Amino acid sequence: MAKSALLKSSLAKKYWMALTGLFLCLFLAGHLAGNLQLIFGDALKFNQYALFMTSNPAVKLLSYLTYISIIFHAIDGIMLAFQNKAARPIGYAMNNPKGNSSFASRNMAVLGTVVLVFIATHMMNFWAKMHFDEKMPLQKITIEMQGMKNDFYLTTDGGYVPANDQNYIIKNRTEIYDATANVKVKEAYKDLHKITFDFFRDPQYGLAFTIFYVISMLVLAFHLLHGFQSAFQTLGVNNKFTPLIKAFGTGFAIIVPLLFAIIPLYIHFTK
Repeated sequence: MAKSALLKSSLAKKYWMALTGLFLCLFLAGHLAGNLQLIFGDALKFNQYALFMTSNPAVKLLSYLTYISIIFHAIDGIMLAFQNKAARPIGYAMNNPKGNSSFASRNMAVLGTVVLVFIATHMMNFWAKMHFDEKMPLQKITIEMQGMKNDFYLTTDGGYVPANDQNYIIKNRTEIYDATANVKVKEAYKDLHKITFDFFRDPQYGLAFTIFYVISMLVLAFHLLHGFQSAFQTLGVNNKFTPLIKAFGTGFAIIVPLLFAIIPLYIHFTK
């Protein structure tokens, strides 16, 4: 029996590239909406968003689909690049790439690789800490009572638990237990807001991290600039809506990475 064309043929790879790419564009839009709370929201709202994104069953399912799409999109892109290279081992006699194609279209593989490195770095710095770091801080609030300042953990039911009270202990990174009865009494918020602000305001490396993120968003912009409209072209959407798709794709490729880039700049340069 012949091997399935699902991954074997060049056309099938291009379809999968288009579908996974468009799905990841939807993810980018949703992720940006949540991350903008770092500028326009407050710590509690952002941490509530982070909790929802890591605990809601439907969102968790979409997250796994996103991880699979990223891996599939990357592998598919690499395979297509090698396949296209193998199909033309010798360049054309009359070759004018700058006149025949855009910078983004000629360098999609390189741009995609840089984006993939950024995603891996980003997940190590934030996603991995949120899920696995035993030292992940819990969100605290300082309240002054009778001339004394006391720290409290903010809990998911809108309450407070004294952070320095020996009667309470933390288990499983967020669960607050009664130390004497060994019974769970509250659930606290992981403070991803603090982790994010500390990351970009690090005295030694904060500026370098910020520059790296901004450059990565510039690379993403170029990747999207060609990839968005190319995906619709691959899927056969060549009709009267093509100019509108190109215009929307160009706007998406500029606005979304720009807003993502503004977030670390805002965090680093504002106090």
